[in-house]
Amino acid sequence: MSKTIGVIGLGIIGGVWARHYAAAGVLAAAWNRTPQPDFPTWKATAVEVARAADVIQIVVADPAAVRAVLAEIAPELGTGKIVVQSSTIDPASSAEFGATVAARGARYLEAPFSGSKPAAEQKLSVFFLGGDAGLCAEVEPLLALVSAHRFAIGTAEQAAAFKLATNLNVAAQMAGLAEALTIARHAGIADDVFFTVLSKHTSYSPLTKLKEPKLKTGDFSPQFSVKHMHKDMRLAAKMAGCDDFPTLDAVRETLKTAEARGLGDEDFSAIIKLLDQG
Repeated sequence: MSKTIGVIGLGIIGGVWARHYAAAGVLAAAWNRTPQPDFPTWKATAVEVARAADVIQIVVADPAAVRAVLAEIAPELGTGKIVVQSSTIDPASSAEFGATVAARGARYLEAPFSGSKPAAEQKLSVFFLGGDAGLCAEVEPLLALVSAHRFAIGTAEQAAAFKLATNLNVAAQMAGLAEALTIARHAGIADDVFFTVLSKHTSYSPLTKLKEPKLKTGDFSPQFSVKHMHKDMRLAAKMAGCDDFPTLDAVRETLKTAEARGLGDEDFSAIIKLLDQG
């Protein structure tokens, strides 16, 4: 591997990826807003990460956080540096950030992903790449260390839009699954019966398989939190032509209610609690 990578943002996913990179011997530096000084190759500032690494992968909460990171590391960006932006953002922000990086002489790749914490731990993340085809090929060997698939979607803006589209699909499926399970429970059908039979039904999905243990045990420790899914649905609703989508509006309102009721840091499958709370 000829390039090194630095990770900015060591949350649920970024921290897992950074440890994979460290195990592969390519992690040059890592930083998180909340200090984690015992983390492999920890640096005190984001600037130090950008200085140390050839590729800087950003995995933070939202467009505002990405903007703040880019403003901080700007002095270290220049020819030879590559920014891989893996936070979930909107297309307009992607265009803005790409221009910001290019103005410093560096290169920018939009690389949002699918797969929650278990997928990241098993190196099963899936990247949606947006940007120059040559740059995608150049960065692909690094991303292959933490993922199962890398798909070229098109432009950076298209990759950002695709990620929001997939998250809407997942959020809508989760809302339907929560209501379906609650109907079954009200009818006195055991959870084991529900999921066993559903596994042979056309509506069964990888999401159902992933969330079954959480729904059965009530363990809503976050794989992907309510607050982050709510943020993503807000971003999707602000995209051109998407301000009057009934399913998007419905799941966004559900997530808003869940966050307002104190579920923001729990896994987004915790929206099932709303059906019991009334």
